[in-house]
Amino acid sequence: MTAPPSAAVLRALEGRTGPAQAPPPPPEGPRPGERTLRLLTVAVVALTAALLTGRAWLLALAAGPLVLLALSLPRTYPRRIETSVDVSPRRCFEGDTVTLRIDVAHDGGEVRLDPGVTLGPGVRLDEVTVGRSSLTLRFTALEWGRWSLGPVDLDVYDAGGTARRGVRVAAAEVAVFPYAGRSRFTPVPVRLPQRLGEHTAAQYGEGVELIGVRQWEPGERQRRIHWASTTRRDAVQLYRFAAERAADTVMLIDAFGDMVDPVTGLSSLDETVRAAAGLARAYLRTHDRVGVVSVGGATRWLEPRSGNQGDAAFYRIVESVLDVRKDSAYDSPGLHEVPPPALPEGALVYVFTPLNDARVLKVLRDLRARARRPAVVEIPSGDPEIEPGDVAGELGLRLWHADRAATRFALRDSGVPVLRHTAGEPLDLALAPLLSGRVGGRPR
Repeated sequence: MTAPPSAAVLRALEGRTGPAQAPPPPPEGPRPGERTLRLLTVAVVALTAALLTGRAWLLALAAGPLVLLALSLPRTYPRRIETSVDVSPRRCFEGDTVTLRIDVAHDGGEVRLDPGVTLGPGVRLDEVTVGRSSLTLRFTALEWGRWSLGPVDLDVYDAGGTARRGVRVAAAEVAVFPYAGRSRFTPVPVRLPQRLGEHTAAQYGEGVELIGVRQWEPGERQRRIHWASTTRRDAVQLYRFAAERAADTVMLIDAFGDMVDPVTGLSSLDETVRAAAGLARAYLRTHDRVGVVSVGGATRWLEPRSGNQGDAAFYRIVESVLDVRKDSAYDSPGLHEVPPPALPEGALVYVFTPLNDARVLKVLRDLRARARRPAVVEIPSGDPEIEPGDVAGELGLRLWHADRAATRFALRDSGVPVLRHTAGEPLDLALAPLLSGRVGGRPR
């Protein structure tokens, strides 16, 4: 259970909770502080009452606030204010804490800081700590994405709190990574590129998997002799091994829309990215070349590269899709066309999609036209919510189910496997049908 926000957090967020648009920046130059405004208000009300009623004793009520205001007026106030920002960490995972520290350098005497925070999307403000010349804000990353912590407006008061100057600190940006799904299986295509790896290929080579015995030919090194066959055939026989190759794999993410399950509250885009990240990590463990393409809004792609650098390659892949949530889904000519460098010859393409948008079918047709090997991983998005007793809604839901079943049948009939992934379960259960044999593809 989340603890209620503190008074300092509520004051910092007061009137600034809308992440869509930040308030206007504070005006330049000195301004009266809240204490000055309160004292002047009391004095003006007392003077007005004395003038309207003609009672001189009311002037004494105005004299007290004016004397206090005269005594607290600053001799010097900050004229030059400089700020420096430090964000730690700038890359984190969902649920981690991000600390924003703002150091304030100024001239003049002692000051007091009063922050106002415009909270950005995807983060939550948990703690505000105000020091003499510094401000510390602690946020919690709620969702994956590339989020802005929001601009911070600082009011710098003098020691008496009568005058202030405002300064805006630019918004800092953090990259929040999603937690990858669990996956160990790495299905491989029928044809593999001529690149050393860990997958067994159909060609002969210097691998470790035995596929037969053959006769020694002059000029070859007599290594790995099969003595039983050599004795029986009265000729030197050698073991025959399968070559080991690396696979080119592309994770294609459908970001045309984000569907939220009305029952579980799960986001289809969240599950899509988590499943793609988990499968990418599994292929990177076997030193395969992994690329990523996200379609929807703007098409982003990352050319397949080797995973020899460990987690660095995984973070590079995930970082390439963090900006998906910043874009609005729109349709434009050529949006469904994936750039050729993102789809190398013979690559196995996993399309992670909830199959709710017809535009992803254009992407699949484009892949088939290029003789690529797509495998659709269907991400659950939940059924549309209907009211009890709504006959028209129930009929529409049946038609919706029938349309999705027809889409799956059409894809399977065209040779595209459709694998249904269940949220919360390992991706290996969905990929199990591909392990019965190598994934085929239509040649050019």
